[in-house]
Amino acid sequence: MVLPALAWVWQPARQAINNMVNNQYDVIIVGAGMVGAACACLLAKTTPVGAKQPLKIALVEARKAAPFNYQHFDPRVAALTEKSRQLLDNAGVWNQVVAKRVSPYQSMNVWDAEGTGRIQFHCHDLHQPNLGHIVENSALVDALLCEIESLDAVDFYCPAIISSYQSCDDSISIDLDSGVQLNASLLVAADGANSAIHEHFNFAVREWDYGHQAIISTVTTEQPNKKTAWQRFMPTGPLALLPLDSTGDALHCSIVWSQETQEAERLMALDDDQFCAELSRASELCLGQISSVERRFCIPLRQRHALDYVLPRLALVGDAAHTIHPLAGQGVNLGFADIQVLVEEIIRASERGLDIGDLSILRRYQRRRKPDNLATMAAMEGFKRLFAADQLSVRLLRNMGMSALNDVTAIKNQLIKLAMGL
Repeated sequence: MVLPALAWVWQPARQAINNMVNNQYDVIIVGAGMVGAACACLLAKTTPVGAKQPLKIALVEARKAAPFNYQHFDPRVAALTEKSRQLLDNAGVWNQVVAKRVSPYQSMNVWDAEGTGRIQFHCHDLHQPNLGHIVENSALVDALLCEIESLDAVDFYCPAIISSYQSCDDSISIDLDSGVQLNASLLVAADGANSAIHEHFNFAVREWDYGHQAIISTVTTEQPNKKTAWQRFMPTGPLALLPLDSTGDALHCSIVWSQETQEAERLMALDDDQFCAELSRASELCLGQISSVERRFCIPLRQRHALDYVLPRLALVGDAAHTIHPLAGQGVNLGFADIQVLVEEIIRASERGLDIGDLSILRRYQRRRKPDNLATMAAMEGFKRLFAADQLSVRLLRNMGMSALNDVTAIKNQLIKLAMGL
């Protein structure tokens, strides 16, 4: 009877040891949205030189993602640049996204509501097949999570709530509400604009309210969208109609309508027919009448920027580090650029036998990304203020400048190349 008793005692002890070993990771990523899930895929598909296998990754998400719905468009979309598309291709998910639903756009038409200024971009001028892709958030997240299921290097904890954090000199750990503890050399916060990690670790932040709200939805138009992104700048905020592909009729667009808070609340209170009439007028019938609108959502707009992206063993990426006005659709592209650089620095440090959570390593990531993020944020703020200005002299100069730029093909093409990440 002694040996069975010892075996009974040993079995739980052995299981506890196995759990402790299995819960040791190189990197823990919190947030399985587009940026966090893409970061996990990139790390899992990049084996450091000299290593036998990729780094071991834990991906933690509080909520289960809604499956992609082929019957309805997701009102939340991302305007992906070519650089972001290449990153997703390297992550092994782009073909899966295409198999779900992708809407490439070939041209862009931008005009000023307070004059005749207009700029038009076309992919043919750049010898490119398109200017970018409109992708529904749920399609992209679904493709990323399907890929993660096939990756041995990634363990996915979902749904999982973090109850506490512990950090020491050589590691950082999180406790989940299930009682499981995860340990790693590095914790990556990809948990969005309302990042709990950002708040818990008291990252200093510079932020202000735009006084605007963004109305997002999917609309049906009278005329085909012509694979063109349309954007009208008004003093109260920009309106974007982003082309969506359906069954070949191309009569759907995703809208992002930024308005001053009081006006946004008025528009949200309208019934669907009244809203469609207002939207038709605001779009100057560029696609004819707006015939129908799906459920509308309204999102308050704030700009946030963490003064530092890193602490020892901790890095912020994407919206956890910075959020900007959606007028140029650059938010998620900045997040993808963050993780591309962070993955490069993690792999470089690992190949050199360095501690990937060391602050000196993480500061390299911050030095490479912070200037670009700040420059983009400054440009978006400049555009917002420029088109909000109502002085006659400013309006005249603005319209003259847009028209003049539209006629200088070389400069115009260089600008769109920069926006595409080419």
